[in-house]
Amino acid sequence: METRLAIPVVGGQVSALLLRPAEAKALYVFAHGAGVGMNHPSMASNAQGLADRGVATLRFQFPYMEKGGGRPDPPGIAHATVRAAVAKAAELAPELPRFAGGRSYGGRMTSQAQSISPLPGVRGLVFLGFPLHPAGKPGNERADHLERIEIPMLFVSGSRDALAEMHLLQPLVAGLGERATLHTVEGGDHGLRVLVSSGRTNDAAQAEALDAMAEWMLGLA
Repeated sequence: METRLAIPVVGGQVSALLLRPAEAKALYVFAHGAGVGMNHPSMASNAQGLADRGVATLRFQFPYMEKGGGRPDPPGIAHATVRAAVAKAAELAPELPRFAGGRSYGGRMTSQAQSISPLPGVRGLVFLGFPLHPAGKPGNERADHLERIEIPMLFVSGSRDALAEMHLLQPLVAGLGERATLHTVEGGDHGLRVLVSSGRTNDAAQAEALDAMAEWMLGLA
């Protein structure tokens, strides 16, 4: 069962959802992407899938999404919200090893926050579709801050992701050394959707991603 919560942030509070299975062995602070909030079916199904694999999740809204969506928050506000969510996770389950990250924008805001000042108690970062560059504008500028992160990182990315072209993402992750691991979901796009012609289903691609995330986190727990 999910527990609905409120997390205090500057100027008010944001909503959050804790999903903790009985046999949880780790807790993942799971930030949403730019266009969808924590209640989106993809976020809910990912959280349930991780719970089935022994990983609790704390999903939360960024302030702009709490207000109904629109333009994402400036980085400073997003970073502060990530920090507040990590602090709430420590309060809710101090005994569980903590990880942080999220989908697309949420993962990038988490990594930026970590690069500025380490998130207390967070053992590693997990990115589901790290947005390396805008679609159609390949480049690595959005990843410059990753060099300043000293904890382990897992990148889970589709081989067809238009926001993280493989010829850029693979050498970038390799250049981060032993801190970083890349798991490629063959045929997946930014949302890990696959082509019908691939012979795979979207559910299979999502299950592969969740298996990789859970295995990696539990290996560091």
